[in-house]
Amino acid sequence: QVQLVESGGGLVQPGGSLRLSCAASAFTLDYVAIGWFRQAPGKEREGVSCISSSGGSTYSADSVKGRFTISRDNAKNTVYLQMNSLKPEDTAVYYCAAVPRDYYCSAYGFSSFPISSWDYWGQGTQVTVSS
Repeated sequence: QVQLVESGGGLVQPGGSLRLSCAASAFTLDYVAIGWFRQAPGKEREGVSCISSSGGSTYSADSVKGRFTISRDNAKNTVYLQMNSLKPEDTAVYYCAAVPRDYYCSAYGFSSFPISSWDYWGQGTQVTVSS
């Protein structure tokens, strides 16, 4: 059964850092684009960052540009989201998702295609930024 598992969430003070991981089981990440999404209480799920299957293309939302970095290690079948300079407004449940269509990871694709059209989802990991 295809499964994505997020880890690395937790409680951090403003200005701190966390690294989230998205590991896959039962399938290889080599041929899928991976996106990170987040959902804060009472808000809609939103796209944070994505990376193409080869890692050659990435895209990040304006709200996290310069602070968050997405990367992947296909040998470990894992995608990472390094989050620096965290702010209270980054508090949310963070999800990773996979789709076998690299064009989803572009400035146009990431903001245009419905989030629900990403094929596989993890269960989410909570990130809380608070002093």
